[in-house]
Amino acid sequence: MNVYEWIQSVFFFAALLSAIKPAGSYMARIFQGERTFLSPVLVPCENFIYRACGIDKEEEMGWLQYAWALLLFNLICGVALFAILMLQGMLPLNPRKFPAFSWHLALNTAVSFMTNTNWQNYGGESTASYFTQMFGFAVHNFLSAATGIAVAIATIRGFVRRRVATIGNFYVDLARCTLYLLIPVSLVFAVFLVSQGVIQNFNGYQTVPLLQATSYIKPGLDAAGNALKDAQGNSIAETVQVKEVTIPMGPVASQEAIKELGTNGGGFFNANSAHPYENPTPLSNLVEAFLILLIGGSLTYTFGAMAGNTRQGWAILAVMLAILVTAAGALYWAETSGNPLVAKLGAHGVNMEGKETRFGVAGTSLFTSAATGTSCGAVNAMHDSMTPLGGMTPLSLILLSEVVVGGVGTGLYTMIAFVVIAVFIAGLMIGRTPELLGKKVEVREMWMSIIIVLTSGILVLIFSGLALVVPSAVSSMANPGAHGLSEVLYAFASMSNNNGSAFAGLNGNTIFYNVTGAIAMFLGRFAPIVASLAMAGSLAQKKFIPASLGTLPTDKIPFALWLTLVILIVGALTFFPALSLGPIVEHLIMLGGK
Repeated sequence: MNVYEWIQSVFFFAALLSAIKPAGSYMARIFQGERTFLSPVLVPCENFIYRACGIDKEEEMGWLQYAWALLLFNLICGVALFAILMLQGMLPLNPRKFPAFSWHLALNTAVSFMTNTNWQNYGGESTASYFTQMFGFAVHNFLSAATGIAVAIATIRGFVRRRVATIGNFYVDLARCTLYLLIPVSLVFAVFLVSQGVIQNFNGYQTVPLLQATSYIKPGLDAAGNALKDAQGNSIAETVQVKEVTIPMGPVASQEAIKELGTNGGGFFNANSAHPYENPTPLSNLVEAFLILLIGGSLTYTFGAMAGNTRQGWAILAVMLAILVTAAGALYWAETSGNPLVAKLGAHGVNMEGKETRFGVAGTSLFTSAATGTSCGAVNAMHDSMTPLGGMTPLSLILLSEVVVGGVGTGLYTMIAFVVIAVFIAGLMIGRTPELLGKKVEVREMWMSIIIVLTSGILVLIFSGLALVVPSAVSSMANPGAHGLSEVLYAFASMSNNNGSAFAGLNGNTIFYNVTGAIAMFLGRFAPIVASLAMAGSLAQKKFIPASLGTLPTDKIPFALWLTLVILIVGALTFFPALSLGPIVEHLIMLGGK
């Protein structure tokens, strides 16, 4: 790294760490019903929502009622988005007259945004109208993020409460999260992004002439997107001359802020955060990466504050950031090492293919690690163009169940599941009572934790295996061999872990990928949520046990190291064979000069 890159990286993490405590304390006050500086303005709005919707904010729910309310609410929202996509051609704010989505693409997209995945088998500026972007996608960016945070808060209450059968009210948690947290912060940062050059308008697309005409070779494709060939087997192509270019417009800044803050990641443009209208400057790149990590990181302090042990929150955050910083460093090393095959041709230097020069390798590595360590599908570079080990880094972060720092809410309750597993195993190994924050860890908590941790991995392996044997899925692969396997593995890892970023090189807009992807996203989201709520309900009914000599301290450095090891072991045992056949084999092939 040069001096500028060191300063950039140190400043970024210093800013993030300085924001953790105030943001975490603020969220603790919100969800404990305490007064905040926004209360004079927002309490009347909050009460109006409860009256209009017939919600009694004093009525609390057991874990099963909480889960049913959550599932029903998200299902209704998903159906509403599906309807918007199927009726897009008839709805307003559609200056390009985009038609409706196909049924399977609409299904995949609706489930994607409902589950905070934001996987995109469509090109944003060439497929979705302004109405769809605002009233469809942006609304779900708020609601899906609030849902994840609500589950994390409910899980925390399971540790805080004693001998009670309730863990809160889902609708109250959802409303408070949206009103007091997501909307105000998004508003502030949307204005900042506008100042950096992110557009915000309702203008029609602008067509402007080029100063000099250019041409390119366009391959012939059939209706299914397959290359056309002549009788001799040669590809059919034509030379196309371009004299003008169409520049997309739209209300981007208002959706870019919540896209990053809520770890959503669905890009207004197909190029996502590599597009200059979404992410125009190095400063906007750092701020967007900061937003991606802000809530997920701050929730660890919220956990400690609500549980009465802030050291526990800091210990969890330390584990998250240790893996994140290591991953960002590994990605930077892999990309600056370059490609030996290119070096043989006399072109020495870092691997800049697929990267934006305004961000450089350091800015790309930082943003990529932040986006794939969370459930944010935002990308500012083409992951498919990275070196094999470089591409393995974001893939590995996703496969670790995204606890580095993890999605808003999802990262915390998944990390808590890892903590429960680590406590239970350590207790068995050293003969100490498996307890966490004064609650005994028993069979029910272990089962729920295993479901939370392993659901996504099981889905990844099952659907990736299917994609490699089903003919229609195999035909969607643009690359053979190890790299093609990496693309398929990344696709289902991204969908099953609700990340949403893509490795590219794969035609995902087919019935197979749209339907199987929708199933993977739905199960990958809601199975761990229900398991986490069930664990919270079980813990809330237990009595508090004061710490004793037989209690394993979980807020110390030795346990943080043990927790890190457990996370890495679970990831390695689950996915090392697949990674060996994909990016690791591809790296060895590259070193062999092939």
